[in-house]
Amino acid sequence: MKAAEVNVGALIDESRLGAYQWWVIALCAMCLVVDGFDVQAMGYVAPVVIREWGIAKEMLSPVFGAGLFGMLVGSLTFSALADKLGRRPVLVGATLCFSACMIVTGFANTITELVVWRFAAGLGLGCIMPNAMALAGEYSPRRIRVSLMMIVSCGFTLGGVVGGLITAAIIPSLGWRAVFYIGGAIPLVLGVLMWISLPESIQFLMFGKRDSAHIRKQLLRVVPGASVPVDARFVLDEQKAKGVPFIELFKDGRARVTLLLWVVNFANLLDMYFLSNWLPTVIRDAGYSTQVAVMAGTALWAGGVIGTLMLGRLIDRVGFTSVLAVTFLIAMAATAAIGNPMVMVSMVAVFVAIFFAGFSIIGGQPALNALAATYYPTSLRSTGIGWSLGIGRIGSVLGPVLGGALMHLQWSSSSLFLAAAVPACVSLVGVLAIARTQRGDGGTLRAATAG
Repeated sequence: MKAAEVNVGALIDESRLGAYQWWVIALCAMCLVVDGFDVQAMGYVAPVVIREWGIAKEMLSPVFGAGLFGMLVGSLTFSALADKLGRRPVLVGATLCFSACMIVTGFANTITELVVWRFAAGLGLGCIMPNAMALAGEYSPRRIRVSLMMIVSCGFTLGGVVGGLITAAIIPSLGWRAVFYIGGAIPLVLGVLMWISLPESIQFLMFGKRDSAHIRKQLLRVVPGASVPVDARFVLDEQKAKGVPFIELFKDGRARVTLLLWVVNFANLLDMYFLSNWLPTVIRDAGYSTQVAVMAGTALWAGGVIGTLMLGRLIDRVGFTSVLAVTFLIAMAATAAIGNPMVMVSMVAVFVAIFFAGFSIIGGQPALNALAATYYPTSLRSTGIGWSLGIGRIGSVLGPVLGGALMHLQWSSSSLFLAAAVPACVSLVGVLAIARTQRGDGGTLRAATAG
């Protein structure tokens, strides 16, 4: 008798979201919380380090750049590795790597040491987002996949908020080094927890030709009570890409959207890291206290958290491109307003402008990640997200360095934030170009942009 055929993707797509899937999604979200905490840590402690070491603020530009350059290398290298080896080993290894590097950063006594350890930590951080997003999406039912990926992405922005609150609380009593000790201990515990309980993607197991008994066991955890015979033959609707993953990003009509995603990620991450790294310092230089400066950075990320949650629901109803076009229009206006002299005289007005800049720029980034995760097939998903973010990381490296250079040239706050509004304009144009591609491709992109 012929063995029964079970479509793995269809079974997951039609399932109810159960406890096992929530656990996988929670672990992925926690990865991004510690990711967001780590990325923002240097920006939050920068004003204290500058004062304690007696250095010019632009001397920290290489430190900011080193961490982000490490993330760039990690995104481009280890995201593709995950499409070959699996999401689980890369996620666990990366989490333990940046945990160790963050703890060691707390012992740094020179700019050079900070540069080395921030780069090393960035290598691990670079592949967290692509793999966490891919794994969460592959365990989610299709009807709510985008919303769940946005929730997972929200962990990154939440980590920035938590980082600001922890930093503001502990620096006065324990000093800036404690931020890195605590920030490294948390992912160490998480890495061990993931090593014990984080599963591999079932779709990836299919491509890896794992034995049917193992696939059946994992599938029944996701869909308890499903009719899956012991001798079932498991199939997927998609085929594994046989070529080099990077090259496959440009095949089958994907080249235009791939390049546009790179441009929009580059512009948005340039803006995001310009603001997140230098905003506390600029606010401090405007005459506010260190605690207010740190809370300004926290407001930026709080806006990002709320933006992520609200944009996810809007995208489900309206679609990616329409929502993102309005989002980046708001980003242009809010960013330019931060440094306006009429705004800077009022702390409330400054915080409102900062909140909406975070809402649109930081909140828009998870939507871009979810767009890439939805657009690319399973065998290219980590590579597609990783390269979009990797190219974007070039912008994230240039953002803090460009900010330091402009501050060295004595640019006013107004001019700095007007310059920061330009990348938001580029993001807007890129999203409109993706929308035009959607109208002209005969429906190929519709699944990724219609919510």
